[in-house]
Amino acid sequence: MQNEMNYYKIERHEWKKFYRNGMAPLSQADLDQAKSLNDRISLADVKEIYMPLRHLIHVYYNQYQSQQQDRADFLRLRSHKAPFIVGIAGSVAVGKSTTARLLEILLTRAYPTKKIQNITTDGFLYSNAELKKRGLLARKGFPESYNMKRLIAFMNAIKNNLGPVKAPKYSHQSYDIIANKYDLIDSPDILIVEGINVLQLPSNQQIYVSDFFDFSIYVDADPVLIEQWYLDRFKVLLDTAFTDPTNYYYPYAIGDRKAAIDMAKNVWMTNDLPNLRDYILPTRSRADVILHKTNNHRINEIYLRKF
Repeated sequence: MQNEMNYYKIERHEWKKFYRNGMAPLSQADLDQAKSLNDRISLADVKEIYMPLRHLIHVYYNQYQSQQQDRADFLRLRSHKAPFIVGIAGSVAVGKSTTARLLEILLTRAYPTKKIQNITTDGFLYSNAELKKRGLLARKGFPESYNMKRLIAFMNAIKNNLGPVKAPKYSHQSYDIIANKYDLIDSPDILIVEGINVLQLPSNQQIYVSDFFDFSIYVDADPVLIEQWYLDRFKVLLDTAFTDPTNYYYPYAIGDRKAAIDMAKNVWMTNDLPNLRDYILPTRSRADVILHKTNNHRINEIYLRKF
């Protein structure tokens, strides 16, 4: 990644010095719970990368709470609870979900009296049936495949603390929205919102998802590496799907292995890579922090926005 003009470029050995509180407060079991399929992360990563990141979020969170109170005092209103929202963006297979779950664990432990919740925007994709109806199934994951109006309404309800809000659930096993199943987001103090589209600027929207964010992260890597991680994950999915006929990957798991992998390579080249290049990567410079990964998902550089 080229150095961005409005970012501090911080090497890993420098970044880890920004938190000096001993060992990472996680066990290997905690880490395994947070880790996504085929992602790689170590307790050293937690200590050297994510604990300083958690500390930085703490700084932003304190500033946010102070600003909320100052604004209420200026307007002579009683301060009302408005959640601090963290957005996490990046390509498919780059490790966004691991980052989101790990931060949820770390923030929960840092703020034992606060309510921390985590949501993915996958649930705001149109259903496969609706995508077929709109002729968009081959464009799944692209901006137009999301119900952005519904996502914006969801974010608005959360930020205004309008009570429990339902977020539709998505299944990576069925590769579709789960009918009548929801995650309930109920007045969190901190909400983590993860998805490939959370920093995008849809041309037909007057307000963007990122307008609701108080802190944002972009997980970055060379597309060549991401493709390899994508294919590695696909192979693991094949290995775990051959006993379940209801699994989306079952037909590929029981069929010709080479043909299945060739299909996955084609999906990457015709769908995921163009989506990354044209719609996801251009949002990188909107993040407050960029976590840059190299081989084996190792974060080697961190970019912190200057202004």
